Amino acid sequence: MNNFLSLIAEKRGLPGVLILALVLLVLFPLTMDINNLNLAGRFLAFAFVAVGIALSWGYGGMLSLGQGVFFGIGGYAMAMFLKLEASDPESTAAQTTPGIPDFMDWNQITSLPWFWEPFHSFTFTVLAILIVPTIVAALIGFALFTRRVTGVFFAIITQALVTIATILIVGQQGFTGGANGITDLRTLMGWDIRTDDALFTLYYISAVLLIGCVILGLWLLSTKYGSILTALRDREDRIRFSGYNVAYFKVFIFAVSAMMSGIGGAMFTLQVGFMSPSLIGIIPSIEFVIFAAVGGRLSLVGAVYGALIVGYAKVMFAEAYPELWLFLIGSVFIAVVMFAPYGLAGLYDKYARPHIQRFMREKGWLKDGASPTLPSASTEAK
Repeated sequence: MNNFLSLIAEKRGLPGVLILALVLLVLFPLTMDINNLNLAGRFLAFAFVAVGIALSWGYGGMLSLGQGVFFGIGGYAMAMFLKLEASDPESTAAQTTPGIPDFMDWNQITSLPWFWEPFHSFTFTVLAILIVPTIVAALIGFALFTRRVTGVFFAIITQALVTIATILIVGQQGFTGGANGITDLRTLMGWDIRTDDALFTLYYISAVLLIGCVILGLWLLSTKYGSILTALRDREDRIRFSGYNVAYFKVFIFAVSAMMSGIGGAMFTLQVGFMSPSLIGIIPSIEFVIFAAVGGRLSLVGAVYGALIVGYAKVMFAEAYPELWLFLIGSVFIAVVMFAPYGLAGLYDKYARPHIQRFMREKGWLKDGASPTLPSASTEAK
């Protein structure tokens, strides 16, 4: 038993992932009713974005304030599939033009637009959720990184892209549902997603996919690519002078973070039953960054906890102080930046981790010289 615990403890990042899996897959379902579990599932959808931001910002040095675009692409792709299923001729007999979404009927659109047609296929929808955000991010990244756009300029440009996307969605009401978004989503291939059993299942799917994204991120960071990415963040010019194409390294991790955001958007749509531009605007995109900052921008596991903690804090603040909650959330972000720049994972790494290490060595669960990651803001991906 001691040998088994020692093996797990010495695997970088593995203990933190195992604890996260225990919390999400066992603790939450056993202690929460279905309403709170569904709320946690929504926060887990945001956690996909937070993990992607931790990868691109914490390890790649690219602060994106536009992750809402990729979250929205995944969310709208899933919403389009669900809306077409909800708009079959039998359920829309009262419409002037059965078989098309209700908001198109209200805007006097008499035939389904060509770019909606492929979303009759669930396979195409899943591929779109994964591929379209990745391609969009790769194109944006290639355009910016090859011109050496970095730092605050990159952050401002990505924020401008969110504004453009929001204006485009609201302006094209007949094709996107406008400011109201795509609503009244009820079934997934005949499966009612509004029932308690469905919400319970969707929560587990979100949790498993999220843990998979965390493991994928940790694996990437443990490779040679991860080492170069971290070095690039600290000394970009030195990496460039060593002969590496810096832009390609940045484009890749930015595209991976976008793919994770797209998955989060799709899972959010499934669990709430709608998608609207209010969920992809400037404020949500900044909140995604706050999730990663509070949890720890150098910890993928910490980013998940950050999304959960800030999400629940936001709900409590909004209920207690509906006119002040934005200021309270902003104050939390400022406090973290000033007093805990590596977030909760950094505080754990500084104060709790040494004591846990000492205890594990005393029990013989950790060999001398070994250093577990449970999770650690500074050593999680070494």
